[in-house]
Amino acid sequence: MAKDRDEPSSQHVSKLRVVREDMMISKAELARRAGVSALTIDRIESGETCRMETKRKIVLALGLKLNERDKVFAPDAGHPVIAKATKRLRPKGA
Repeated sequence: MAKDRDEPSSQHVSKLRVVREDMMISKAELARRAGVSALTIDRIESGETCRMETKRKIVLALGLKLNERDKVFAPDAGHPVIAKATKRLRPKGA
């Protein structure tokens, strides 16, 4: 079976890509709406990080509310505040 060239090489597919494709929006169109480059969208979909302001622009460009950002971006587990909160919420012995 031939591999579709649009499929990612790994098993990981970004939430952003899934949402964008479900809304039938191209990378170029999302980039235009968000005021960022298509290369930025491509990098984020490939797993690279981005600034909070860029995330905000993308969420709003998708027509979502800021409190719906988890539909597009996973929480940043590496962030010290989130890591501390996650650790605090884990049951003892886990």
